[in-house]
Amino acid sequence: MRRAVCPAGADVLSQAQDEASIIYEASASGKPAVIRLLLEYGADANVAKHTGHMPIHRVAHRGHLEALKLLLPVTSMEDVSDSGMSPLHSAAAGGHTNCIEALLDAGYDPNYMLHPWVRRSYDDERKSALFFAVSNNDVPSAELLLEAGAMANQDPVKCLQVALRLGNYELINLLLRFGANVNYYCRINTTHFPSALQYALKDEVILRMLCNYGYDVGRCFDSSNKYLCGRIGG
Repeated sequence: MRRAVCPAGADVLSQAQDEASIIYEASASGKPAVIRLLLEYGADANVAKHTGHMPIHRVAHRGHLEALKLLLPVTSMEDVSDSGMSPLHSAAAGGHTNCIEALLDAGYDPNYMLHPWVRRSYDDERKSALFFAVSNNDVPSAELLLEAGAMANQDPVKCLQVALRLGNYELINLLLRFGANVNYYCRINTTHFPSALQYALKDEVILRMLCNYGYDVGRCFDSSNKYLCGRIGG
């Protein structure tokens, strides 16, 4: 590795006021030649800015696959874990299935959950990379994560509920095939309510799909749910 000062005299280890490194800023464009040169002159891919984001998060979010491949071997998974977010979250948020695949192949955990201080920036307190993919209506990315072992029931708002709200039959079926809890409840005021009902009663295809995966139709007739079911049914 060469010294940390380029021939023109620029210090590749310098940081901006928000602690963003030069290689972090260069990651926005994702040009492999620039990333390669900075690494050659000693740039540190493990320096995070004040938000916790590292260069690998940025290239994953923007879909810069070749730049990602350069950063993977020089990025510490331990430092990534300490950042509170995985580049899988970034790639899923950006809708870049190819980057998700590269990260999974490199050993990134599909069940790494956002740390609490990161989740607080989202109203739904999402945790998983899968939730990002489902929220984006991104079937290929969701399928890739599920096939890699992502668990479908880890978020406060369930991925299945998001897919039901979107009305995406393919996504709903995918989540159900990989173990999404068809009988999950959410809390409405003081009542626990079988959330899938609000969608199933309006869509025969969804109702059949849920029943095929073991939906307990009898829950609609529980005394605690009669009023709610009646309202939804019109």
